[in-house]
Amino acid sequence: MDIQPIITILLYIAATLLLAANVFNILEKFTKNNLIILILGIFALSLHADILNQSIFLQTGFDVGFFNIISIIGWLVALIVLITSFFQPIQQLLLVLYPIAAITILLEQLFPNDRILDQSLPMGLRIHILLSISAYSLLMIGTLQALLLALQDKFIKSKQISKIIDILPPLQIMEQLLIQIIVIGFFLLSLSLTTGIMFIDNLFEQHLIHKTTLSILAWVIYAILLWGRWSLGWRGRRITRWVLVGFIVLILAYTGSKFVLELILQRV
Repeated sequence: MDIQPIITILLYIAATLLLAANVFNILEKFTKNNLIILILGIFALSLHADILNQSIFLQTGFDVGFFNIISIIGWLVALIVLITSFFQPIQQLLLVLYPIAAITILLEQLFPNDRILDQSLPMGLRIHILLSISAYSLLMIGTLQALLLALQDKFIKSKQISKIIDILPPLQIMEQLLIQIIVIGFFLLSLSLTTGIMFIDNLFEQHLIHKTTLSILAWVIYAILLWGRWSLGWRGRRITRWVLVGFIVLILAYTGSKFVLELILQRV
């Protein structure tokens, strides 16, 4: 493994440890300087972006292998949450996302799986790929938010005293943020499906039938969720269940199909 991925992983770990110390009031005098944590995160994300650039944009085309895509999603999710944390109190999510991003780098380095797309790939299909990754990343953030919301709701209803309750934003803010993330992710997923359908000539020849079917099913699940929220006033656990089901279907649509085709069937 090259030195750059190692340094990037160490930066992610350092940012996670300092953020944890900050959140849980450990080494208070040192970690209260949030600028140090921010700088570590920015450096880690910047190096991660450069690693992705070297791994994906090759002279022969674009490498969109399984672990490269996982690494992109890990990087993009962490980046979006870091930026959003300037406007919403969600910095705590980085305690989970930074380690995940580090793991994706490790997997991408240890298990290279080339799947080259020729440079002559139509611009429309490139846009479709970008929209897909963005949609999956945002909906992944929404799923993490839903899990935190469910955990917070459980502690509040059981009247248990927990450090988790102290570090999380108020329940109402958590739920509002969840819906905002799902709305944006649903919009991007809609665009992704639209552009995908426009550029798919033969579902069976391109081995995309399972991905397309499950992606549409996930879209329907998220549509029902938003309709239930706005029309029926769904809240709390019901929203969380729908978010989790929708994301599981979406993960099966993309990650599951790529895993089967590339790592098991060895198809390109």
